[in-house]
Amino acid sequence: MDDDNRDGRDPAPAVTRSIRLLGLLAEAEGPRTLTELAGDLGLAKSSTTNLCLALEAGGMIQRTAQGYRLGLRTAELGGAFAAQFNQIREFYNVCEASPVLRTELVQVALLDGADALYLARHEGSHSVRLGTPLGSRLPAALSATGRALLAELSDEDVTALLGADATFPALTERSITSLSDLLEVLAAARRRGWALDAEESFRGVVGVAVALDGWAPSDPPLALGVAIRVGEAEEARIERVGSALREAAGALTNPFSGRARA
Repeated sequence: MDDDNRDGRDPAPAVTRSIRLLGLLAEAEGPRTLTELAGDLGLAKSSTTNLCLALEAGGMIQRTAQGYRLGLRTAELGGAFAAQFNQIREFYNVCEASPVLRTELVQVALLDGADALYLARHEGSHSVRLGTPLGSRLPAALSATGRALLAELSDEDVTALLGADATFPALTERSITSLSDLLEVLAAARRRGWALDAEESFRGVVGVAVALDGWAPSDPPLALGVAIRVGEAEEARIERVGSALREAAGALTNPFSGRARA
């Protein structure tokens, strides 16, 4: 073991700073200037310039007239991450084969800590501006995909993951904010067979989602979700979408896993 690891020092500070810089750009609503990045990183402009030059050369960030933003290489890496999972590769074909889902906006998300992280989307045949941009996060407690994934856990595991005193942001006037409310919502999702988000993460949007069994033991937990305009989210359609998602989940289950869904 070298000295850096023995005394707890960062063995690769330039890499750590580059990761932090990419994170700042990922969270930004627009380009960030060199001065802003240097201030947030707590670095001199000269050091920040060197980081930006290296990341720009690698296609990880892009310089514009307004400042720096993420580069095309980050999109390629995100796509490569998603494509390594069998279920995401087959997801589009399964949606197209479904009489219900082929017309719907269907998304794939994974559970990352307390968030649902969105990895892939099938746009459907209707041109609608719904859903969550790829790479975005929503609190798992409020989104349909997140709830579908949390419902796969026991109440004890949900409490351990989120914290016994967890509270959630009120993204809309319909959002739940307490763990006790969430546990009731998850119990209903387990009974129903699919999770529901009734305008709790976005106004005007109803989400329906189911969890996927992992294709391989090393795969992360994934969920399929559909976003529906609230004016079109009548009970019959929600039921129809929920059933179609369960069928899609069955088609995306490894037949050799021993957990194929009915």
